[in-house]
Amino acid sequence: MQHAGGSPLPPHRQGAGPDAGWTAAHHPGAATGPVPPPHPAAPGFPAPAGPGPSGAVPPGSVPPPSVGGHPGGRPAPDTTGHVPLPPGGPVGVPPAPPAAAVPDPAATTLAVLLIGPAGAGKTSVAQYWADRRRVPTAHISLDDVREWVRSGFADPQSGWNDSSEAQYRLARRTCGFAARNFLANGISCILDDAVFPDRPVVGLGGWKRHVGPGLLPVVLLPGLDVVLERNAERSGNRRLTDEEVARIHGRMAGWYGSGLPIIDNSGLDVPGTARVLDEVLARAMASPPSW
Repeated sequence: MQHAGGSPLPPHRQGAGPDAGWTAAHHPGAATGPVPPPHPAAPGFPAPAGPGPSGAVPPGSVPPPSVGGHPGGRPAPDTTGHVPLPPGGPVGVPPAPPAAAVPDPAATTLAVLLIGPAGAGKTSVAQYWADRRRVPTAHISLDDVREWVRSGFADPQSGWNDSSEAQYRLARRTCGFAARNFLANGISCILDDAVFPDRPVVGLGGWKRHVGPGLLPVVLLPGLDVVLERNAERSGNRRLTDEEVARIHGRMAGWYGSGLPIIDNSGLDVPGTARVLDEVLARAMASPPSW
């Protein structure tokens, strides 16, 4: 299962912006202050000479080297291996299919966000769904990305605090960046996270900003007895107390009436839930939800 599904419950508070707590101090490019002088030339080597007022290189000096095949030190185009990446814009809303056409989500490049409480089965369903599609598909788990942090990891069982919120924000931006790179190369992706309807600061708006308006959110919300049973089967820091699981599940009920598609998979196994997910996505492709 996944962290944000098994994450500490964030405090219910309003009014903070999407980048609350992140100041210019977190961005080296925003730092101000005096520019250090250039390093002096090492003994035995002449100081580098720059171009003169007219742009010409003074006699006896060496012209600037080329970088990536570009004279004058200009950087090479952004590439990953041999695959050139297009500009990193967000994924757009997929075009609506003709009225007579029935969209096939199994053969379409999609970006899906699977939302749900701890024990909803998000990670299992996302992995199964991604494994069996007819087009290349990546599964991006926010929990897994958070756990890349080894030293100083904010244990979900310690509760929601400044450290866990900072790690959550960083993990979500990292997941969004990865999703956009996959999509830019024609690879679908499914992300899983616990997004609270009453917590807009770390809510859906951030995912839309990081991935794009074409992201299709789907809520996975089985009954409380099911998530309690599944949580009891967990081990390590992803297993939460029954009280915490009940609180998370209760707040997730706020998605009812939101307009987002909701799947109650209480009586479904993983393959059955994946089939229903395809049906829900087909309807969402034909008529994208407003969120």
